Amino acid sequence: MVQAAAALQRAHGVARIGFARRGTATIVRECYQEAGLRVRMPRVEPGLPVEAVVINTAGGLTGGDRFALAISADEDATAVVTSQAAEKVYRSSGDVATFDTRIALASGASLDWLPQETILFDGGALRRSLDVDMAGSARFLAVESVVFGRLAHGESVDEGFLFDRWRIRRDGRLIYAEGLKIDGAVARALAAPAVGGGAVATASLILVGADAAGCLEAVRHLLEKDGGAVEGGASAFEGMLAVRLLSPDPFALRRRLIDVLTLLRGPVPRVWSC
Repeated sequence: MVQAAAALQRAHGVARIGFARRGTATIVRECYQEAGLRVRMPRVEPGLPVEAVVINTAGGLTGGDRFALAISADEDATAVVTSQAAEKVYRSSGDVATFDTRIALASGASLDWLPQETILFDGGALRRSLDVDMAGSARFLAVESVVFGRLAHGESVDEGFLFDRWRIRRDGRLIYAEGLKIDGAVARALAAPAVGGGAVATASLILVGADAAGCLEAVRHLLEKDGGAVEGGASAFEGMLAVRLLSPDPFALRRRLIDVLTLLRGPVPRVWSC
């Protein structure tokens, strides 16, 4: 599906966010932003961790765009990083858009990486990576969800490209690795029973921390409620909890994902409800 790109101007963006512990509070010790990526720190309710909202001022991604985000949390820092809105991946003129995220967590740090959905349009092409290096005593919660087309607009994704790569290392040891690749006939692939079974929305969630395994039964009970609008599964292993969701209804999947996140961490960031 991906072809040679024409010589067109492309968007790029770079951002770095660093958090540190000062007394009983976590502060932002670094905030660098360049070109198409911006970072804002909204006010949060007392008692909630500091929150950073990442904004793509280009309004979406298309072929050849390059974005990179680096997040770090020092010892015992606690923070949340999310996105302002759903990330839209528009039809590509030939090249692949890339978005690379790197996260480093020191001893005792806790970070929730909670971007909102990525919406892949027909003909869109995205290569995305998440690389995490964390100390053994750190806690990390992450979610990524993808919607193939805009159901409310009657859109489908007949052709496209998506490569999603996750790598998580704890104390230097690789503990979690996965890769998802869909190339070409997206709608046909998603219709296959062994792939999506007709789903047009999917989400992956991972929790790494001392409390991860203890959440398994509560998450499974939650996934069993309200019938078959959302298909989900959860497993726990080596101090990790992994959750998968699939649905033909993106709105039902989002509601279920919010239920799971609320169970694991409390209310989702305010921008999720805007």
